[in-house]
Amino acid sequence: MNFPRLVIAGTQSGVGKTTIATGLMAALTRNRTVQPFKVGPDYIDPAYHTYITGRYSRNLDGWMLDADAVAYLFYKNMAGADIAVIEGVMGLFDGAENGADNGSTAQIAKILRAPVVLVVDAGGMATSAAALVQGYHRFDPGLQLAGIVINNVGGEGHYCLVKETIENYTGIRVFGYLSKNAGIKWPERQLGLVPSGELADLKEKIQGLAALVEETVEVDALLKLAETWSQNPPAGKVYIPELYPPNTVPVAVAYDEAFNFYYRDNLDLLIELGAEIRFFSPRTDRSLPEGVAGLILGGGFPEVFAAELQENISMKTSIKDALTAGVPYYAECGGLMYLAESLVDFQDNNFSMVGWLKGECRMTSRLQRFGYAYLELEQDCMWGEKGEKIRIHEFHHSQACFSAIPTVYSLTKQRRDRITQEWRCGFQQGNGIAGYAHLHFYSNLDFACNFLAFLHSHGQCGEKVPAAKKDWNQCSGLRDGGERVWS
Repeated sequence: MNFPRLVIAGTQSGVGKTTIATGLMAALTRNRTVQPFKVGPDYIDPAYHTYITGRYSRNLDGWMLDADAVAYLFYKNMAGADIAVIEGVMGLFDGAENGADNGSTAQIAKILRAPVVLVVDAGGMATSAAALVQGYHRFDPGLQLAGIVINNVGGEGHYCLVKETIENYTGIRVFGYLSKNAGIKWPERQLGLVPSGELADLKEKIQGLAALVEETVEVDALLKLAETWSQNPPAGKVYIPELYPPNTVPVAVAYDEAFNFYYRDNLDLLIELGAEIRFFSPRTDRSLPEGVAGLILGGGFPEVFAAELQENISMKTSIKDALTAGVPYYAECGGLMYLAESLVDFQDNNFSMVGWLKGECRMTSRLQRFGYAYLELEQDCMWGEKGEKIRIHEFHHSQACFSAIPTVYSLTKQRRDRITQEWRCGFQQGNGIAGYAHLHFYSNLDFACNFLAFLHSHGQCGEKVPAAKKDWNQCSGLRDGGERVWS
């Protein structure tokens, strides 16, 4: 089936591609089922997409995932949708390495054979906008640059001038604009936009944005473009090992305003492998869900809600007691911060956290360890055997100050086969690991499978029990166009 799709890209960061993409999603959702996607390692923009469309937004990352995995996740998640709107990252050609499109919006557009609509900020420009578009058009002949939307337009006259010059000089159609006086402003904090769950007037903002897009952007013409230009990529094939547990494994997953940074495809994969996800709130619930065999604490903004987390003593006690009893766990970034003895915020206020990891996490004004990296296991652990590798992403404004806690991650940044930075993380204590690295399980499916096997082998209270599973190394699932074939 040929799924209509559009990639909304920008000439650079800050040109308004999120505004255009979310506005288009909101307009199309009025009479279409829209499946949203986000290029790259982002949690906040996808939350807006999910709120607008009513469908989980999915990350498509060409650096952490290979092309087959990207195509597979696209096809899998398009079931029941009429059109895909894929929001890009940074500038159209900006990726993980200089001189290569690895991790870029352009790479994803080419993998999916999707038409690209480029958002151009025309503030202070007229004919020069045509030169800019011409450069993007000619830069990569393998890319389908199919349309333009102009942002930051001074008025109707300015728009007509920019539109005419772009179309005359490049032959690329301009599909509309947003005015610089539109009054659209999303609140931001240190990691980007403020998460959607914290905005009380979000519904009204989205409705207003949809109305603006419908007024000055040719939404129906963009829909037609998606239907006529999209070409089917080769069907993605991903091998998925299966655990064959006799019963599902109940896993508690922290999810509220403080902890909500999850790749939805990670959670879906765990469910496919036998996990029964039970969401809970470290802010407002009094204890962990009963009878869970594992715990996942994802990333987020614990520093923003540190006072409430500190005051919820019964939850902190419940978590620490469970970990002391041996319940397996995985904590990522914000979850790591929550498991520390204390969290020091930007104003140097000190808040008491769970106290499982001895030491503190301190917020920093400078971004720490930003970007992609290679993670290698330095010893056998719940993720797998020593030497296993996975590609990861880090993005945080805090430092962990722990002592006497062993680490199991060796991380490196690499540029053109040259290591530029090395560090250690992945604090292992009890039956689990806490680290800053954000994992996407489709970068190495063994990590998810080993984690579920680890939960099975440790039982609900951490005691060692015989693993009730088939050896997943001897069986694999092949997904091809939605069909599964077991070997």
